[in-house]
Amino acid sequence: MSEAVRLDTIGQIHISVDDLPGAVAFYRDVLGMSFLFEVPGQPMAFFDCGGVRLYLGKPENDSFRSNPLIYYKVPSISSTYQALVERGVEFLSEPHIVHSTATLDLWLADFRDPEGNVLVLMSEVER
Repeated sequence: MSEAVRLDTIGQIHISVDDLPGAVAFYRDVLGMSFLFEVPGQPMAFFDCGGVRLYLGKPENDSFRSNPLIYYKVPSISSTYQALVERGVEFLSEPHIVHSTATLDLWLADFRDPEGNVLVLMSEVER
């Protein structure tokens, strides 16, 4: 009998981009992500995002184009939101509560990268 399959660790997430230098500048300089490396001669760049590798790359063709929706967990959504606004990020929504429990509120605020990919700030705030 084979072992049960259990996918519980993400190693890498791909985000399709057409302008790699612009995307690298945005993720590194505006979002403050840890740049790892670019692949020489290929439109590929990698960042570390809390132990998960984020791969920015130009897809070979449209069948490989990704459509990710990534939620970045932040300790303070209001201060992160304000810092990114000051860096020129245009948000689609201001921080707002989307769910509450007896012990915490879940806050979200979404924005787009220069390629149009939707990214979301997420913060769980104790009540």
